[in-house]
Amino acid sequence: MTVFFGLMIPFLGTTLGAACVFFLKNALGTNVQKALLGFASGVMVAASVWSLLIPSMDLSASMGRLAFVPACGGLLAGMAFLLLMDRVIPHLHMGAEKAEGPSCSLKKSTMLVLAVTLHNIPEGMAVGVVFAGMLAENAHITTAAAFALAIGIAIQNFPEGAIISLPLKAENDMSRGKAFLGGMLSGVVEPIAAFLTILLSDLLTPVLPWFLSFAAGAMLYVVVEELIPEASEGEHSNIGTIGFAVGFALMMVLDVALG
Repeated sequence: MTVFFGLMIPFLGTTLGAACVFFLKNALGTNVQKALLGFASGVMVAASVWSLLIPSMDLSASMGRLAFVPACGGLLAGMAFLLLMDRVIPHLHMGAEKAEGPSCSLKKSTMLVLAVTLHNIPEGMAVGVVFAGMLAENAHITTAAAFALAIGIAIQNFPEGAIISLPLKAENDMSRGKAFLGGMLSGVVEPIAAFLTILLSDLLTPVLPWFLSFAAGAMLYVVVEELIPEASEGEHSNIGTIGFAVGFALMMVLDVALG
């Protein structure tokens, strides 16, 4: 039951964020979106370092000077995996006019949800692999550390849920209920990915350092490919940078204080 609640925490963050569509009349302002995207970037980068890459190297300490190999190899594999997903899944980023991936006849709103869903996969994997490490009673991954990661991702999922549901209503003339459902469903892949990762925990344990860094690489891909460019669009401002700093510091505090 403890693990179930841990896996659902990030999804709860997305759901609460999507619920903003019931309380706010219009889409979030440009500066607010930039700040939230920067904040999400900071959380994900800090989580990748403290919750995933450092534990990966700690678990590989017996390799001596080669302890970096699983961390480096897994990180590159995670980035390559998301690069492949970007090529084979049709999706549309917020504010973009042209969809990415193979041509299809899907609605714009559907492809917007697919874009967010796509980059929620590595977040779910990250939570799942950390909880898998906790269940394996690994000394480098405590229950507190696993929950710190889940809470950190939930915090950055809250604005993400709002960023997807509010434009769905404003730009696609959806009802509030449908826009909320679209925002909420974009996050449902996280507990699914986390649960599937835990199901494979017996297979993961021997190669846990690789899977920790794989999740980190996938998350960093999302930050570099999507979040930071979107936070930097339009007129130059430091809003996104400030958001990044706040998100990074908050996730670092969560991981060190709770982990």
